[in-house]
Amino acid sequence: MSSKILLTSKEVNIILHRLACQLIEKHNDFSNTVLIGIQPRGKFLAERISSILTNDYNIPHIDLGFLDITFFRDDFRRNDKPLEANKTQIDFLVEDKNVVFIDDVLYTGRSIRSALTAVQSFGRPKEIELLVLIDRRFSRHLPIQPDYRGRQVDAFNDEKVKVHWKDVDATEDEVYLISNPS
Repeated sequence: MSSKILLTSKEVNIILHRLACQLIEKHNDFSNTVLIGIQPRGKFLAERISSILTNDYNIPHIDLGFLDITFFRDDFRRNDKPLEANKTQIDFLVEDKNVVFIDDVLYTGRSIRSALTAVQSFGRPKEIELLVLIDRRFSRHLPIQPDYRGRQVDAFNDEKVKVHWKDVDATEDEVYLISNPS
């Protein structure tokens, strides 16, 4: 197995600030916008984006939630090993709100399709957008594209993109492309 660094800690930081600024351009004071991290890995990106918006750009209040999509996945009963559910934490209604889904890597689009179904339990959003750190653009199974993307990556299907978050996975934020030799 070999790995290649796609993004260093400094590059991740720059991208996170750029994504936060793009959100501000579109949503201004976030009075009608909510951020929802898709569990499990989108949670970390959503927390970081929310923190940057609050601490660095002085957005006074951001509704931040986390959505578990385990039981909405189309492969839920097809795996040999049982899937582990995460906790959904949404303490606000999404009815008539602008929802920004946040996930670390957009691959096939199936997780986003599941999130679109799952979020309906919390109301009918006015609009839904997608923010991702990494867009694996040639791997889509569904016609889903991000509205905000950190970096596009061209990767083969046997390669994996792994996002390491400081304080969770490693000492620094980094993104790797991992290849399995045949």
